[in-house]
Amino acid sequence: MVIFMSLALYNLYESSEMAVIKENQTLPERISPVFERRIAHLENLMIVVCDFTNGPAVEPDKPHSHPHEQITYVAEGDLYLFLGEEKHRITTGDIFTVPPGLPHCIQTISPKVRLIDCFSPVRKDFLK
Repeated sequence: MVIFMSLALYNLYESSEMAVIKENQTLPERISPVFERRIAHLENLMIVVCDFTNGPAVEPDKPHSHPHEQITYVAEGDLYLFLGEEKHRITTGDIFTVPPGLPHCIQTISPKVRLIDCFSPVRKDFLK
């Protein structure tokens, strides 16, 4: 079973075959005026397409942590990544990993940043 979440639109795909989700046929979930996301997940794996339009940000986001494993691909933009006490400059095409429990956050440098986050297990706090 694949579930795709977007603002006011919930599509449930019950199939043992591949699901196809078209970006131009769904609305993103608007978290704030400068951040929106699209979510798809299976039973144990979640992908979140995150679009930020607040760059360059004056300060980093507030650090957070979670019990999930995270792998992120930078699809577009430049940002600073803060992993624990370390600061990294990250750009389009880069990948970073975040182990469970590690405080982390970002600070956008370019006007737009698109991150593709993968989480395991599924972040139930993201589901409505």
